[in-house]
Amino acid sequence: MKLDMHVVAFGVPLVAGLMLALIGPPGSHVRDTVVPPPSSAASFTLKSVSVDLPASIENFAGGAAADAINANCLSCHSASMVLLQPTMPKAAWQGIVEKMMHAYKAPVPPKDEAAIVDYLSR
Repeated sequence: MKLDMHVVAFGVPLVAGLMLALIGPPGSHVRDTVVPPPSSAASFTLKSVSVDLPASIENFAGGAAADAINANCLSCHSASMVLLQPTMPKAAWQGIVEKMMHAYKAPVPPKDEAAIVDYLSR
């Protein structure tokens, strides 16, 4: 899978320019005067990069009992990543699935929620 990301690199001149604007040049004791930063202080570089992420072809085992988790969770999580989590009680998995659905807006149909929680708690 390929993911395009934008990286913003801020250089030290930006920080130095902001400091000058806030406190003035060295030796200056006038704090109500704003000194404009040097023209190079506001420079930064935007660079597009491509990242190759490993593709996971592994599914959750369990036949029909794994249908809901395979259909809804593999778009963000690999099966191995989920299966390596520590053993947790059903209530803990319920909270995690609800967090995925509500806080992270995972598009999980409410009808699949119980089946996913049951699978994870087994």
